[in-house]
Amino acid sequence: MRIKLRHIVLLIVLASLGAIVYGFTLPEEHSQIANKYIGFGTVGLFLIAMPLFLIKESKNRKVKDYMLTEENIRKMQGKAPKKPENQ
Repeated sequence: MRIKLRHIVLLIVLASLGAIVYGFTLPEEHSQIANKYIGFGTVGLFLIAMPLFLIKESKNRKVKDYMLTEENIRKMQGKAPKKPENQ
């Protein structure tokens, strides 16, 4: 049985959201424990689930296509590419 990264990310997101909701529902006298649940849920979302999701979604993509270079700006504006000065 092969678990896909998508399922792992979904599990982490659900567990993190559950921890955050549980932290907010704890009574006032357990505020230290509640803050820990909220904190661990936030860490799970932003330091574990989000990087895993970004790694999964950005596989086989060229970073150069997303960088703001002069060539890409000209493509977006619909202008012809600038010719090198050597020619």
